[in-house]
Amino acid sequence: MKAVALLAPGQATVTEVPEPERREGDLLLRVEMVGLCGTDLNSFRGRNPMVSFPRVIGHEIAATVLEGNAEVPSGTRVTVLPYTACGTCAACRAGRFNACQVNQTLGVQRDGGMTELLSVPADKVYPSDLSLQELCLVEPLTVGMHAVSRARVQAGEAVAVYGCGGVGLGAIAGAAFCGATIIAIDVDDEKLAIAAAAGAKHCIHSRRESVHDRLQEITGGEGPAVVIEAIGLPETFRAAVEEVSFAGRVAYIGYAKEPVSYETKLFVQKELDILGSRNALPADFREVIALLRRGVFPTERAISAVVSIDEAPAMLARWSDDPASFTKIVVRIR
Repeated sequence: MKAVALLAPGQATVTEVPEPERREGDLLLRVEMVGLCGTDLNSFRGRNPMVSFPRVIGHEIAATVLEGNAEVPSGTRVTVLPYTACGTCAACRAGRFNACQVNQTLGVQRDGGMTELLSVPADKVYPSDLSLQELCLVEPLTVGMHAVSRARVQAGEAVAVYGCGGVGLGAIAGAAFCGATIIAIDVDDEKLAIAAAAGAKHCIHSRRESVHDRLQEITGGEGPAVVIEAIGLPETFRAAVEEVSFAGRVAYIGYAKEPVSYETKLFVQKELDILGSRNALPADFREVIALLRRGVFPTERAISAVVSIDEAPAMLARWSDDPASFTKIVVRIR
């Protein structure tokens, strides 16, 4: 069967791999569509230390059950939670399976879902009547939704989100779902427009405006109660701590690819909560599916391109050459 694999940094190809064997407790899925994300891009560029080559990519999956069970019968549309959990490490014992010390994500530490058939444990699938494109958006939106949960976002709070890609949009939509006032920050007008459609009340173009001045203006001089960083740059890591209000919360989703120097007195003076946010939990999947079922998320605007599986390697190269031109790319497997 066909699959999209990375052979080496900068080398993606459509290849043939064996059909999966359905293991006990698994469902056999016919993969319909798979979203490409920043992790896939970093892997293609050779900047993902967790990836070895060759590797079949893809973990944002929309599929149809071919061989199911009583709870999820054949013909059901599903998306997939792409993480593993050992059940015994400190994170798993604390019930935070998303942060499992030895997690293996589809398409990263193990071969992924950008292939025609996939066998997955029944407890990793989430049935829904969403469209295939919406199902592809569930996993990336859950990553932002989880950051909202980690930051304990409350109705009425001002929440600033750095980065309006797929994950940042999840944080924006999730915080808006909680009743917060969202301030979206990005360098791209189209991404800011999509952020506004996803629930952002205020948008700041950080190359044309002073982020600090605008945040102060919007929040009456206090700064936002919560800052969610979904880019992974040293300057935005620092800005999150500098701009958040006293007694505020900072949640980091992205991680910088180099050490970050801080003015650490702000941690103490502001008595900040500084939180990491990794992957997502089952509750986040259920929350995002409920959000999408309401029809309030701008799905069509959030997806920049839909390509066939045969076009995926060339699209990865285009995306690598001009990453700002795309918000979300979806690969049609059939």
